[in-house]
Amino acid sequence: MATETGSLSEALPTDVGLKREMGLIGAIWSSESSIIGSGWLFASLYATQDAGASAIYAWIIGGAAVLILAFVHAELGAMFPIAGGTARFPHIAFGGIAGIQFGFFSWLQAVCIAPVECYAVMHYAHYWWPAIFNPTKGVPTGLGLFLTVVLLASFTFINFFGIGWLSKINSGIMWWKLLIPLLAIVVLLFKWHSGNWSAGGPGPVVAGKHINGSGGFAPFGAKGVLDAVVGAGIVFSYLGFEQADQLAGEIKNPQKNLPRAIIGAMLIGTFVYIMVQVVFIAAMDPHQLVSGFPGISDANILSGPIAGLAALAGLGLLATILRIDAFVSPYGTGLIYLTSTSRVSYGLARNRYLPQVFQRTDGRGVPWASMILAFVAGCAFLLPFPTWQSIVALTTGASVLMYIGAPLSLTAFRRRLPDYPRPYRMPLALIISPLAFIVASLLIYWSGFEALWKLGICIVIGYVIIGVCMAFDSERPRLGRKEVIAAAWLPVYIIGMGLISWNGQFSGGAVLAPLNTDRIPFWVDIPVVAAWSLIIFVWAYFASLPRDEMELVIGDQQSVAADIAAIDPGVAG
Repeated sequence: MATETGSLSEALPTDVGLKREMGLIGAIWSSESSIIGSGWLFASLYATQDAGASAIYAWIIGGAAVLILAFVHAELGAMFPIAGGTARFPHIAFGGIAGIQFGFFSWLQAVCIAPVECYAVMHYAHYWWPAIFNPTKGVPTGLGLFLTVVLLASFTFINFFGIGWLSKINSGIMWWKLLIPLLAIVVLLFKWHSGNWSAGGPGPVVAGKHINGSGGFAPFGAKGVLDAVVGAGIVFSYLGFEQADQLAGEIKNPQKNLPRAIIGAMLIGTFVYIMVQVVFIAAMDPHQLVSGFPGISDANILSGPIAGLAALAGLGLLATILRIDAFVSPYGTGLIYLTSTSRVSYGLARNRYLPQVFQRTDGRGVPWASMILAFVAGCAFLLPFPTWQSIVALTTGASVLMYIGAPLSLTAFRRRLPDYPRPYRMPLALIISPLAFIVASLLIYWSGFEALWKLGICIVIGYVIIGVCMAFDSERPRLGRKEVIAAAWLPVYIIGMGLISWNGQFSGGAVLAPLNTDRIPFWVDIPVVAAWSLIIFVWAYFASLPRDEMELVIGDQQSVAADIAAIDPGVAG
């Protein structure tokens, strides 16, 4: 264990078996590839259905919210560049009990996303191969489900070539993924219809959503905008900036490259998504908007929004390119998320929440058992969540639960480990960190009660599985009185958010029979969530582990690394 006066280099957690073969560009593209995926193909349509032309505000709000969280992750990743970082920062700051919960949140959100991207491929591929997707029900057919599993298997196969090859493949895909949206933006700007920004008339019911619309720029007011932030997949689209943190154990010079990768990728993604929404609204044929936004009824647009829009605008070649991109973009995102899922499993095993086999690596530095687990779990998530939007809501909720651990961990480290190296130091941490926590709580609230109660069931199942695994591990993390005190705020926070959501205004998609009560009025609910978040933030700030306990946790991971390397040198590749 490192002491207060010991070498700081001796007080840093270490990883075993992973190889630092990814440079700055590869790190940026690992995050960017996760950000620009199926979201850019679908979310502009769903956001318009939720908020009309004012959907542009939803993208700005979502981008600003996630950017705040990205700054927090940039400091943490540079401070502790370890694989599966989002699962391990809270473990160091609050001990094993909190770490178990945040570890599962991290794994759950990561494992969901590869299947989401596969669904997007099936949805767009229906244009050429109708037998693989049922547009009426919005789900893949039996053949489509089989091909979805084949796609997941291909992600796994490519990952076994190692992080060096994966970085090169992902970088090649990423250039395509970035250039095609930019091409679409430039071309569609020449189809500008200024009147679309104030398209009038009554807003009709679209796919059972929003019964009372008034047309115009903001047919459903501020609530429609906030609905779109989460419900339309906007926050989901921005997810992925933290991928550089998840792969931190394999990035060269991580102290400098991690912050640059996280913040740079987020800024690029925000620009692309906002501009895609602008051209989606402005380039729409006004004849398609006889009832005003969100009165979109054209089957081509509903089945493939951006490609359908290009086709209606007479841009046949661009429409074809976009339908090809509808395979490439989700494929690249699914590929990198299967990678990060395996690294989170690796991190959970390093924390001794999962059996130690999941931290074993092969000669290429690939955690092979964690990779297989990621594939099997991804296939399992295909069954209870058969549509893109149904799994997006769950994924967003799990992701934001994962994100709340970052601002809490940052302030805990600032308080307990003030002298530790911080290659990137976030300014105004005592202001931005609680703000980031409030923002994350609002995103959870806006996910709606329908998504949150399903997420709660997944959390309980995960706790049971991890509990069983730990029961058979004689060297499991310390789960004593100090760890209980340090983590006591977390279940209180989750229960409190559930009660606020149940009594709040956001159903999370259940329009016909919503489970929430609407007892907390709109505009009152936001300060209620903010006040609850500040109470929990202050509690967690003072409840974090003391310095010596944090360094014990770090020392445990160092000793495990040394033991594994000594007993089985082949594990280190």
